[in-house]
Formats: sequence, C-alpha cells, structure tokens
Amino acid sequence: MTPAPLKTKFISHGTLGSKDLEATRRFYEEFLGLEVVRTSRVSLMIRLGGEHVYAVVYTKKKEPMARIYHNGLDVDTDAEVDEAWRLCNEQAAKWGLHDIGKPSARHGTYSFLFWDADDNAWEILSNPKGGYTWIFEQGDLAGRGHFERGFRHKRPDAKKGAA
Repeated sequence: MTPAPLKTKFISHGTLGSKDLEATRRFYEEFLGLEVVRTSRVSLMIRLGGEHVYAVVYTKKKEPMARIYHNGLDVDTDAEVDEAWRLCNEQAAKWGLHDIGKPSARHGTYSFLFWDADDNAWEILSNPKGGYTWIFEQGDLAGRGHFERGFRHKRPDAKKGAA
C-alpha cells in the first residue's frame, strides 16, 4: 500500500441530524442506551462502547437517511437481534420508529434496519467483539465479497456456534 499524503490517525466522529434535540436525547438514552452530552443549544454528542462519537445537530430541514447510510449498533447474539426487533416493534409508537425491517442474515451477520423519529437509519446486528474489524483480517475480497452466501462462517466466533 502506498503511504497516504494525509497523516490522519483516527476516525473521531460522524454527524446525525435531529428535528427535536430533547426528544432525540431521550430516545438515545432511554431506548438505544447511548451516552449523551449536550454540547450547545443546537447539538449533542453521543457514543457507545468506544471513542468514536457522533455529533447530533438540530436542523429544521432534516432529510430522511437513505438505507445505505445507516448506523450500526452491535449486540452479541442472533437472539439479541430478535429481541431488539421485538422491542422496536413493541415501542415503535412511543419513539416514532418506522420502516422496521425483519431480521435476516446478510453481509456476514444477522441484522435488521429501522428508522427513528428523526429519519435516521439504524441497524441492529450480531457481531463478534470489535464489530466489523474481523473483515479486515480477510483482506481485499473479490466477487460478491462479504455478500457471498456463507461468508459468515469466516467470522472469528463462527466456531463457537454463532455462525
């Protein structure tokens, strides 16, 4: 690999939009279990389980997030994905959740997607510790890559019955 001219060292944050910061904060803390701090009258910072954070910024013109730009929240097992799906459906009206997909196996994991009241897309997925870092151990992939049927058996936890 050729050395990059920019000497960056860490992906520190991403950005999400919010139509109502107070309601969004309650959703993030009380339903998603995220850590939240207020950073200004128009922004929050959120994180979960690491140093990467998201800035959440109030906007009057929040566009719905396209499915491809979703945000992943990992759980340990497929059963936990199923339970999260049940809870999303059960509490959809309370939190303004919509377009809740059914759990399925895809790209090396088991997951489902849904959208929140701010029209941000979320994926709940079963992943081993470290999230998708295990895919880097595969190196560059050819053909259908991580969309290949049976790719999940390459996960480090596959031998433990999570495949």
